[in-house]
Amino acid sequence: MALIYRPSAISTHLVATLLTLGLINVSIIECRRHVSGGSDVTYPAINCRKHTAFLTDFGGNGDGETSNTEAFRTAVQNLSQFENDGGSQLIVPPGRWLTGSFNLTSHFTLFIQFGAVILASQEEGDYPLIEPLPSYGSGRDGPGGRFSSLIGGSHLTDVVITGDNGTIDGQGSIWWSKFHKKKIKNTRPYLIELMYSNQIQISNLTLIDSPTWHIHPVYSSDIIMQDLTIHAPVDSPNTDGINPDSCKNVKIQDVFVVSGDDCVAIKSGWDEYGIKFGMPTEQVIIRRLTCISPDSAVIALGSEMSGGIKNIRAEDITAINSESAVRIKTAPGRGAYVTDIFVDKMNLHTMKYVFWTTGAYGQHPDPGYDPKALPKVDRINYRNVVAEDVKMAGNMGGIEGDPFTGFCLSNVTIGLSAKPKKLQWNCTEVSGVSSNVTPEPCDALVDKGSIDCEYPSDPVPIDMVQLQTCSFSTQKKIIQYIIFLHFNKN
Repeated sequence: MALIYRPSAISTHLVATLLTLGLINVSIIECRRHVSGGSDVTYPAINCRKHTAFLTDFGGNGDGETSNTEAFRTAVQNLSQFENDGGSQLIVPPGRWLTGSFNLTSHFTLFIQFGAVILASQEEGDYPLIEPLPSYGSGRDGPGGRFSSLIGGSHLTDVVITGDNGTIDGQGSIWWSKFHKKKIKNTRPYLIELMYSNQIQISNLTLIDSPTWHIHPVYSSDIIMQDLTIHAPVDSPNTDGINPDSCKNVKIQDVFVVSGDDCVAIKSGWDEYGIKFGMPTEQVIIRRLTCISPDSAVIALGSEMSGGIKNIRAEDITAINSESAVRIKTAPGRGAYVTDIFVDKMNLHTMKYVFWTTGAYGQHPDPGYDPKALPKVDRINYRNVVAEDVKMAGNMGGIEGDPFTGFCLSNVTIGLSAKPKKLQWNCTEVSGVSSNVTPEPCDALVDKGSIDCEYPSDPVPIDMVQLQTCSFSTQKKIIQYIIFLHFNKN
């Protein structure tokens, strides 16, 4: 994959190290810019827009100090009248645009230009409190509600958040400090959260330092997230990269994540609340993901998976200095299932574990969960895995009386670190088969000679979506008369 070098997100030393390892290719930022003749900017999107406005048309000030919360909210409100007239796009020009939480509208594009930074306010009052998610029943940081995400929306159709390498900066350090000091009673804001929505695209952006998860689509479908750099300090709490949650038909492609938590986490609700809500995450493709996360997983399945997780594909995955590759996390009380998981071609460097599953991930929203609600884990396929500098090949545990079954590992070569663990495979309450695996796996993964674990050959539905070439002019234009009138009434 070609990684776009962004000095604000990745240190020169890190890039040099990855180049030495031959793990990335660096392109110049301007190669990502889609500039045609004159002053037109072109970009790929699921749909183009008939109407265009700039944030400055609504009083925006990009000095990095003036609040633009009302400018963003007013812009979206005014542009929402074009939902049924070809849609609209709001252009964020170069500058540093400080803002609190704001929501988007349908048939809408938020385009963050090269040199533009949407800068998240660090004031709690700029993030209205909302109720916990119905499939969680509680905030993740505490029993209270949730702070609104920086960029949000609910019950929307056809939403694009994109740019030519613009940046969204969550300024999360103050939130991390409050979390560590246990001064947070409500769940920290996400950078982007879209709920109950469909036809979503998030692409060609740099996202940094979210207060907690960076991108969280939930109860949504038909989602494309691609060409993204996501970066947070590796010791920052819960700064997951991308977390599809009770979502269907999702593509995560050409993404580079440095994180203090899981780079990608597939979720679907928490204990009795997720069981009752009953919305799985399914039909997901993760392709050409590169991850650095020393204390967490490259791809996590769970631990909140009580609506079910199924039909997940991951291919061409690269990890550097991460705790584990694909980790399954669940516990009694979760219920539901993790099944039909297919992984092909992982290239792993400096890992604590390659294969890691646990049935004892025991954090619960409240004491009301049912300990007899046991999850079913079955049909988990890994093939074509190369790893080096690994402490332990496999730490695979199920639940007593509820074993995890149907594992398949084929064509796996694991090179150990200078000081590996003495026990390379720890397998309890799991079963499956293996073929051509080094070092030799545990007896629970029965050697079947020469076999190839399953990986579907049919296309995933989201790959059928064809992006259009859209554009806008960077020359200042007079905003549409109807917007002008409405804006000046206020």
